[in-house]
Amino acid sequence: MIIDREGNISIITQEKATIIELVKKIETLHPKFKNDNIIVNLSSLGEITPEQIIEFLRISKAHRATKHSFVLVTNNTNFNDIPEELIVVPSTQEAFDIIEMEDIERDLEI
Repeated sequence: MIIDREGNISIITQEKATIIELVKKIETLHPKFKNDNIIVNLSSLGEITPEQIIEFLRISKAHRATKHSFVLVTNNTNFNDIPEELIVVPSTQEAFDIIEMEDIERDLEI
């Protein structure tokens, strides 16, 4: 697991571990980036099933409840089978765009 930061965005890139292991690591390290928007880049992994993506649901809901974005990046899944509560996009640029839009929406709510 590789963690990079760009401003208030933490980018977590997974290369080898399973999805379940990654979710556990993110939950364990969550206090480290709880105040950041999070992008989890799964692009280097092979085919990812919707069931694997759903593993992120709990951490995503918790993180989004704190008014921060949580975006998954993969182009190796069926987007039609992903629950609406999860934000999954095919590219890192789209993840940055989603975060920018959500930041604007949060600013307008204040």
